[in-house]
Amino acid sequence: MARIAVIGAGMGALAAAARLAVAGHRVTVYERTDTYGGAVRRFERDGFAFDTGPGLLPLPAVWRDLFLKTGKEPLEDLVELVQVDPSSRHLFADGTRVAVPNASRAGVVSALDEALGAGVGQRWGDFLVRAREAWDRTRRPLLEEPLWPNWQVLAEREPYPAVPHKRLLRTRRATTLAEVADWELRDERLTALLTGHALAHGLDPRTTPASAAVLPYLEHAFGTWYVRGGIRELARAVYERCVRRRVEFVFGAEVTGITVKDGRAAGVELADGTVADADHVVADVDAALLGRLTDRTLDGTGDVRPGTRGAARLTLLLALRGAREAGAAHRTVVHAPDAEAELDFLAHPGGGRLPVPTVTVLRPDDPALRPDDAHEAAVVWATLPAGLDTGAGHAEILLDAAAKAVPGLRDRLLWHEIRTPAHNAAETGARHGAVPAPSLAAGEGGFLHPANSTRLPGLYRVGGWSHPGGGLPHAGMSGAMVAGLVVEGPEFRGST
Repeated sequence: MARIAVIGAGMGALAAAARLAVAGHRVTVYERTDTYGGAVRRFERDGFAFDTGPGLLPLPAVWRDLFLKTGKEPLEDLVELVQVDPSSRHLFADGTRVAVPNASRAGVVSALDEALGAGVGQRWGDFLVRAREAWDRTRRPLLEEPLWPNWQVLAEREPYPAVPHKRLLRTRRATTLAEVADWELRDERLTALLTGHALAHGLDPRTTPASAAVLPYLEHAFGTWYVRGGIRELARAVYERCVRRRVEFVFGAEVTGITVKDGRAAGVELADGTVADADHVVADVDAALLGRLTDRTLDGTGDVRPGTRGAARLTLLLALRGAREAGAAHRTVVHAPDAEAELDFLAHPGGGRLPVPTVTVLRPDDPALRPDDAHEAAVVWATLPAGLDTGAGHAEILLDAAAKAVPGLRDRLLWHEIRTPAHNAAETGARHGAVPAPSLAAGEGGFLHPANSTRLPGLYRVGGWSHPGGGLPHAGMSGAMVAGLVVEGPEFRGST
């Protein structure tokens, strides 16, 4: 039985802790804040409750697998999963709108044809077929296996089978997501539908590789889900599974250093001077903090160069008087009126006023989140550059955009809470409150994340800032990979 010290109680760390405990190891989690879940938190006031992090759950099979492998009770016995339908409603800059069915290619094609014009839906359907091929090519190396030592193969090869495009007597294939939209979708609304998936993670579609086509495909193929009571209920269930498997939690315990003995990680040092010895250390922190904790660089064989810095989110929690109207969508995306201005600001935030961004409005029909049926709790968020100083002025821009999705929003508003990137920084430790994007193939490796193993034996990375990147499914997968590496060693090659 090995002693495992886990730094942080984010979702990736919890997933690794539960699996390691079931494997017979003694696991202790050190969390500098007073609770678990990382960015998966809840805000409560006056009978209203809100998810302050992710509001929807893609690919729930990742968490089903965790509960299957760590105990007798399946996930559905502990939380209620609800498939969201429609998956999303979209309000485009030209005034058109469409409700996208959940996990139905035929339904999506039909809805797009009816709302946007004959043939438009079929172009999107054909794109999804190609996106599936990219998914099939990248799923195992990106999501189910530790990062290959020769990760450059993933960096150089573009897995998306782009349609040949003739231009100026030359035949080219799309290499970026923006080129896929321009050359294959050929409709501004479809472009917004596609690039919105990249924008949600702070990725500029003009530089993001075409392999990002897997992002809308993942949602299409596996559906969009909601956890009754909020996504925080998933974090609670995972935490309680850890406790049942005798994982020890120490809250209010800031790790200030990782001790090294005989050339390998040997434990952690806390802010109060306490040193806890360990045979392995698992860190759910970003690369900059991990470097400070070890006082050394961890780049080397099996590691990748730093990828995207991540973007941040400005989130508004809205307490509304009046019942949610019949037919309201759980998720509405209000696309930016000037897409290029939004992208330019995301890439170069130094100058100019914040343009109206793409705004997501979440309106779960969940009695657990409101004081009674005469009120409604809603969440509004937008992706902004990491490091941007946000405040009330930016919140007003989001409220104006959200008013297009929520009838009578201003008149119904009782109060709202502004959640800036600084809140996320305080809760997760991420620099500037940045939110990591999922790993992507191609792009010369700039969209990969560092491997779960490091150059320091006995030290492992877990969570969104490590392979396979950000997002709830990816956090769960990183936990599975780290547990496999600890239990089976470097020869671990992922689940089968």
